[in-house]
Amino acid sequence: MSDIVITVRGEHHERVTAERASVQVSASVDGPDRAAVVEQATALAAPLQAEVAAHADAGAVDAWSSDRVSVWADRPWNDRGEQLPLVHHATITVAATFTDATVLSEWLSDLALRDGVQVGGIDWSLSPETRVQIERDVATNAIGEAVRRATAYAQAIGRASVEAIELADVGLLENGTEHASAPRYAKAAMMDAASPGIDLRPGEITVSVAVDARFRAS
Repeated sequence: MSDIVITVRGEHHERVTAERASVQVSASVDGPDRAAVVEQATALAAPLQAEVAAHADAGAVDAWSSDRVSVWADRPWNDRGEQLPLVHHATITVAATFTDATVLSEWLSDLALRDGVQVGGIDWSLSPETRVQIERDVATNAIGEAVRRATAYAQAIGRASVEAIELADVGLLENGTEHASAPRYAKAAMMDAASPGIDLRPGEITVSVAVDARFRAS
């Protein structure tokens, strides 16, 4: 009895609570005098930098930087179609990755009360160590699912065992062209808007892996 080749796809995903939060905070000032605008933006940014540095020293911030400065000018128009005098703008951005959501929540609650300070979006992620371990576990389980599917198919047609002959990321078995088959991440986070301050609670990050495999059933 000749062997039969079975091709299957194995998939697996796991949900893991986010561990890190990357945030960008900007100090922005507008005004008619360029030098004054830059000076005021610098003064607004100084406490942001000092506070992030203090959080880093306390272990609540993994990494931070303040290397983005934008200075520009434009001439706005009024509602009568008249161009107004030149307005100068200055923005200094501080970026930080927090490992403590409570500390970040408290800091953002304080920043929300400051004029001239804008908070950008928050990007939730896993630590490098956790990410590597989760990717390994999810990939192992995806391969195990492929083996189980192939075994079920083989037994359904009266074959006793399967032997793996090819294993690849999704799409590689068909045409040799790599598809977007690296581990996929779906991120989520929650914020309690009813609390007196900003209450950030990390949601779950879903890590997904899919593999294609061919087995010889005998």
